[in-house]
Amino acid sequence: MLHQPVLNRQSSIFVAGHKGLVGSAIVRKLKAEGHTQILVRDRSELDLSDQKAVHQFFKETPVDFVFLAAAKVGGIYANQTYPADFLYENLILECNVLHAAAQAKVQKLLFLGSSCIYPRMAPQPIVEESLLTSALEPTNEPYAIAKIAGLKLCQAYQKQYGKNFISAMPTNLYGPGDSFHPENSHVIPGMMRRFHEAKVKNSQSVTIWGSGQPRREFLHVDDLAEALYLIMAQDKNPDITNVGTGEDGTIRDLAEIMKKVVGFEGSIELDPTKPDGTPRKVLNVDRIKGLGWKPRYGLKEGLANTYRWAIENRIFN
Repeated sequence: MLHQPVLNRQSSIFVAGHKGLVGSAIVRKLKAEGHTQILVRDRSELDLSDQKAVHQFFKETPVDFVFLAAAKVGGIYANQTYPADFLYENLILECNVLHAAAQAKVQKLLFLGSSCIYPRMAPQPIVEESLLTSALEPTNEPYAIAKIAGLKLCQAYQKQYGKNFISAMPTNLYGPGDSFHPENSHVIPGMMRRFHEAKVKNSQSVTIWGSGQPRREFLHVDDLAEALYLIMAQDKNPDITNVGTGEDGTIRDLAEIMKKVVGFEGSIELDPTKPDGTPRKVLNVDRIKGLGWKPRYGLKEGLANTYRWAIENRIFN
């Protein structure tokens, strides 16, 4: 039977992946809530792919709660170019952390998945029960399989050993701390970079991948952190909780908003020879909204917040 954890300001909380988009937002949230025992480790201090090192960390370090936000992430190009890396690296780090946390008697662990775990043609909005009901989207299948394995491992530790290991499935994320790599980034940071560079160069147009018709839902990462904190503080949770806005728009719509936010004055061109990915992906978010959570950022406001952060931190230099 699951014991009921007590999350308080003195709780020892390990944030795995604290330098990434999600992990850094979780740390900001924990600090804002007054937590004093936030545990973080750089890769040079703790390589999560090293099983022995991970077990040694949990053996020597008292940990009450774990946010498992560490992952190898990227957009369509990166997933198609490095499928073995995405599958192997994500599998090994989540297996190492989950097993070590189970042996160390961690009170509660929250595993961060992704909405890409759901079938390509799942009925919309996607409910948590859609998992494994049909085929995945081929362009990010290796990453999705790794995340499904992590989710299922959480369920297995809960069933076999009574561990309070649960999962949250966020929609497409963006915000401060994102990767703006020219090729390997997700759609929002990649698009933001292209529009910014086109503005600086006074280009006549910006080209976006695909037909522009796929529909996507986007969530600011600080809104996600609010939701994750709320989930972690609950006495009892479902195995899986979707986190998103419950609203979507086309990639072409996103490009038009991005153009205004960045201040680009040229035209938007489409490249239909590039892959679109899943036709539509929007989550059913009844579970998380049932806890009283709702996002603070609208898409335009959130993009403006992210662009200011990128400029202030000289991300495009």
